[in-house]
Amino acid sequence: MQPATVTNSFSPGTRGKFLTWTAPVSYFLLAAGFLAAFAAVATKAETNWPVALLLLLTTAATLVALARQLPAQNVLLAAFVIAFIGSVAHSVGARSGIPFGPFMFGSDAGQKLFGTLPWTLPLLWVVAVLNSRGVARLILRPWRKIHAYGFWLIGLTALFTMLFDCALEPFAAHMKHYWIWTTVGYSLTPQGAPLSNAIGWFAVTLLILAFVTPAMINKQLSKRSAPDFHPLAVWLGAVLLFATGAAVHGLWLVVTTDAIIAAGVAVFAIRGARW
Repeated sequence: MQPATVTNSFSPGTRGKFLTWTAPVSYFLLAAGFLAAFAAVATKAETNWPVALLLLLTTAATLVALARQLPAQNVLLAAFVIAFIGSVAHSVGARSGIPFGPFMFGSDAGQKLFGTLPWTLPLLWVVAVLNSRGVARLILRPWRKIHAYGFWLIGLTALFTMLFDCALEPFAAHMKHYWIWTTVGYSLTPQGAPLSNAIGWFAVTLLILAFVTPAMINKQLSKRSAPDFHPLAVWLGAVLLFATGAAVHGLWLVVTTDAIIAAGVAVFAIRGARW
C-alpha cells in the first residue's frame, strides 16, 4: 500500500502567492506609518501612538521583505533570537547599568513587560539589526564571493546597528524621554548617550549575529540576484525621522550628525548595489 502523502501548506509556491499580496500591503502600510510619524514629530504632538504604530508596521514589513529571500521559519527564528537577546541585554542594563550604562526607562516608552522592559524594545532590536544587515549586504555586494565576506557582513551589521542607535538616542532620550541616562559621559553624538551605550549595542549585536547568522544564509543566492533596497529605505527613513525631530527642537548639531551618517551609508550602499 502506498504511504499517505502529506501536503505542505507552506510550499514555495504557496509562500510565493502569499507574499505576492502581503508584501505590497505591508509596504503601503509602512509608508502610511512613516507619514503619520513624520506629521506627529513635525508638529510636536504629545501623543506617542504614531511612532509606536510605525515600529509595529516597520517590524512586519521587515519580516515580510526578508521572507521573500529566506524560508519563513528561518526569518521568524532569527527575529525571535534577536528580540530575546536584545531584551535580556536591556533588562539587565536597566537593573545593573551593564552593558549600556546606567539608565531608566520612562513611562512614554510603552507598557512594561514583567515590570521592567517596554514592549517596544524587542521590536526595536529586530528592526535595527535586520535592516542594518540588509544595508551591509548592499555595501558588500561586490565582494560576496570572497572568503572573508561573512566576517565583514557581521562587522558592518554591528557597526550600522550602533550608528542606528547613535541617531536614535537624541530622539528617544532627549526629545521623547523614552529612557533617561543617569550618568554624564563622552558621547559619539551630540545630545546622545554615553560612549558605553554605543559599545554595548555593538557588542550585543555581535552576540546576536553569532546565533542568527546560520539561519540567515541564503543557500540559493544567485550571482545575478537583484539588490534589495527595502532595508536601506527603512534605515534611512528612520534616521530621517530622528533628524526631523531634532530639527523641530532646534538641535542642529544633531541634524548635521544624522545627515552625515545617512549620506555616508546611502552613498556606499547605492554604490555597492550598482556593482
